[in-house]
Amino acid sequence: MDITNTGRLGILYEHPEWFELLFNELNRRGIPFDKIRADQLLYDPELKDPAARELPRLLINRMSPSSHQRGHGNGIFTVLDYLRHLEELDVPIVNGSNAYLVEISKARQMDLFRRVGVACPRARVVNHPGLVVEASRGLEFPIVVKPNIGGSGAGITRFDSPAQLEDAAASGAIQLGVDSTALVQEFLPARGGSIVRVEVLDGAFLYAIRIFPDFSSFNLCPADICQTDVAPAADLGVCPAPAPGKKKLRIEPATPPDEAIRGALALARAARLDVGGIEYLENDRTGAITYYDINALSNFVTDAVNVVGFDPTARFVDYLERRARR
Repeated sequence: MDITNTGRLGILYEHPEWFELLFNELNRRGIPFDKIRADQLLYDPELKDPAARELPRLLINRMSPSSHQRGHGNGIFTVLDYLRHLEELDVPIVNGSNAYLVEISKARQMDLFRRVGVACPRARVVNHPGLVVEASRGLEFPIVVKPNIGGSGAGITRFDSPAQLEDAAASGAIQLGVDSTALVQEFLPARGGSIVRVEVLDGAFLYAIRIFPDFSSFNLCPADICQTDVAPAADLGVCPAPAPGKKKLRIEPATPPDEAIRGALALARAARLDVGGIEYLENDRTGAITYYDINALSNFVTDAVNVVGFDPTARFVDYLERRARR
């Protein structure tokens, strides 16, 4: 059976607005592409449908694990099957199935931290709410219960004492997320009240931002800030998180130490991450650079030219053009 290449890029995504900057840059350069909605997938594994024989020249995976917060959770697991299907057919993919597996599993991220040898918060993995109290024993409070599949801090709950956690467990208030799995993890104090997000692209450091979150809530997108010191929130374009719960955060460009960049790049290699963000904090108890999250989906910081001095979307499209020519 003949399988042809369309010569077009395929953008796999689920949010209707997050990637307008990417779409606009591709259109500006005259690069043909197809939009593929991850929450509305239909594909023929046997390739009996003639249309299924036309494959994208390069697939760019922009699926978000927080899609379940927008009613698109039906795409989370099907996307993994779709990526593996295309990989079987030798279609090149930006952030393929290996990277996506890391994106949708905080438990897998813990294994990567250990394998690479970087510091990370201590954590245990559970798949039943009745196990969270047992899992917390030996950990230093405060702790968080963090859904294995989250995105934008969705579902993370902080507990400041064993008694508070026991009360929540007894009342049935513990939620583990869409795959019924969660981390019970130490909540480390961040030195200076800030975290750092290192963006990587094609195995190299792209930029970093320092974020000053409101640690009383976890409903935030550190890469997609609604407010900076540069401009009012209304001028910063699309805000990916739902407006009612979105935090306005202070951000600034950051210059991480070489050690932090090396750790982020090592994690990106281990995750087979073509593009994404690695987050760390400086543990105020020890001063250690401590990694806690790997994000295969990055929309880049809002108002990037003013915040970091250049347009990362343009550099991302430069990379896509190079990949498509290989």
